Amino acid sequence: MSYPLTALISDLHGNLPALETALADARQRGAKRFVCLGDVVGYGASPKPCLDLVMSLCSKSPQFPAGGDEPALEPGLCLLGNHEHALLHSAEDFNPKARSAIEWTRENLNDPADRDGSYRYWDFLDSLVPLDRDERAMFAHGSPRDPVREYLLPRDARNREKMEENFARMDREVCFVGHSHVPAVYFEDGSVFRPRDGATQRDLETGPGARAIVNVGSVGQPRDGDPRLSYALFDGSTVLFRRLEYDVAAAAAAIRAIEELPSFLAERLAIGR
Repeated sequence: MSYPLTALISDLHGNLPALETALADARQRGAKRFVCLGDVVGYGASPKPCLDLVMSLCSKSPQFPAGGDEPALEPGLCLLGNHEHALLHSAEDFNPKARSAIEWTRENLNDPADRDGSYRYWDFLDSLVPLDRDERAMFAHGSPRDPVREYLLPRDARNREKMEENFARMDREVCFVGHSHVPAVYFEDGSVFRPRDGATQRDLETGPGARAIVNVGSVGQPRDGDPRLSYALFDGSTVLFRRLEYDVAAAAAAIRAIEELPSFLAERLAIGR
C-alpha cells in the first residue's frame, strides 16, 4: 500500500519555537503530509502564528509558508482538541490556569485591530471535527471512544475494560491520538511501547486482532519528564518518534511577557511536566 510519509503533530499549545522546530525536522525528513491531532492553542503565547502554520499545512489544499521551494504536499487534516472546544464553547471545566489561558487566547483571537483577519481563525476552528480517518488509520485527539476528552496514559494498559472499549471503537488497525502529552504505543494484547533514546521506532504491521493506539506526545508541552518536543512520522507501516530540543527559553519568555498568562505555564516547559 502506498502511503505518504505523514508527520503527526499534537498539543502544540501556542508554542511557536517548538512547532517551527518540529515542522523543519519533518520537512527535512521528507514528510509528504501533515496531520494535527488538536490543541493548536491554549497555554502558550502564540496562538495566531501556530494557527497560521497549521492552516497552511494541515488542510485539504496544503501549502508550505511563502518563500519555500518544497514539493507539493498531500492533503492533510486537523482535529478538534479540548482546548479548541473550550474556545468555541466553554472552559468551565478547566483548571484555573488553563481557563485563564483560554480566556486570554479568546481575547487575542478577537483583537479589534485584526477584526477582519480574526474571522478566518474562528471559521477554521469551527470547521474542525473530533475524529477522522484515512485508508490506514484513525485519528482522534483523546481516544477512539471519547475523541475530545479522554486521556490515555501508560498506566491505562492495566485497565483492561478501558482499553477493550477503546479498541472496540476502532474501524482501522491503527489509531493516532494526543491529549495526554505522553508518547506511547498501546497494543491490543496489553503490551506498551515507550519510545526512548535508542528505541524510537516501532513496526505497526499489526494484522487482525493486534491493533495499536499510538500517542504521538506533545510538540508544545511535553509531560513525561523530558522537555524535548515530541512528534511522530508514519509511513503506513512503521511509526518513528522524534524528540527534539527547541528554544525553551524563548517560549517561556513569551509566556511571561503576557500578564494574563500564569507564570507556571512557562516554568513547566523546562521540566517537561
